[in-house]
Amino acid sequence: MAADPVVTVGDLALMLAAQDVVVLDVRYALGGAPGREEYDAGHVPGAAYVDMDTELADPPGDGTRGRHPLPDPARFAAAMRVHGVRGGTPVVVYDAADGTSAARAWWLLTYHGHPDVRLLDGGYAAWVAAGEPTSSDPPSPEPGDFVAEPGHLPLVDAAGAARVAREGVLLDARVAERYRGEVEPIDPVAGHVPGAVSAPTFANVDADGRWRAGGELADRFAGLGAVAGVEVAAYCGSGVTAAHEVLALRRAGVDAALYAGSWSEWVSDPDRPVATGVESV
Repeated sequence: MAADPVVTVGDLALMLAAQDVVVLDVRYALGGAPGREEYDAGHVPGAAYVDMDTELADPPGDGTRGRHPLPDPARFAAAMRVHGVRGGTPVVVYDAADGTSAARAWWLLTYHGHPDVRLLDGGYAAWVAAGEPTSSDPPSPEPGDFVAEPGHLPLVDAAGAARVAREGVLLDARVAERYRGEVEPIDPVAGHVPGAVSAPTFANVDADGRWRAGGELADRFAGLGAVAGVEVAAYCGSGVTAAHEVLALRRAGVDAALYAGSWSEWVSDPDRPVATGVESV
């Protein structure tokens, strides 16, 4: 398993001083306005803004692939090259604070073969709190050379998610109320994949969006049965915050698959079963 994919503000400052990093700003709010206005108001110097809906996902189409389908590899790679992403240069991604949107960029770049992608602990809020410089100027990077080679992280489809729920551990990264089927603000059906275990991804960080220690994460996931040697997969509403769960599991020493279509894909087929309430671990 690769080294810890989370870096500190100090780490990023040193990388910027050495001019040995590409920085991507992935600020995004589910159901809210894109993060472009926040980026324009201030960002890490040299960071390029990456749009969740247009660069980190394909259009949802008929909905059978979920609300944020994985982007076409060639189109994704082309977008990353525009931002200066190179195969031999480290990439650091960040969002407002907790990493729940930046983790999508981490997962996509890693899945498509970039060897060194990391996520900024605490995001832009931590950068500003540390007194580091900010900029409102967009960068003009030299075009990168990144080429997408899919398959470097495990991925499951709906059938695979159902199998993992039966034979391994399938983690539901949404808030517990959505998992239990008590509320559903976005998708047409409430509940969860039968056999899945509730594991809200926001519990992987503290109130300031800083990552919990690897040992603490390992204890959390072990209590849910997600340990090395067990097949583990994670899903959420549309495959965005579940990438954060996959990253947290990696920090805990567990390689987990992403169910990219997630709940929005699952409920697009009325023949797929739906569970409510709480599953026992």
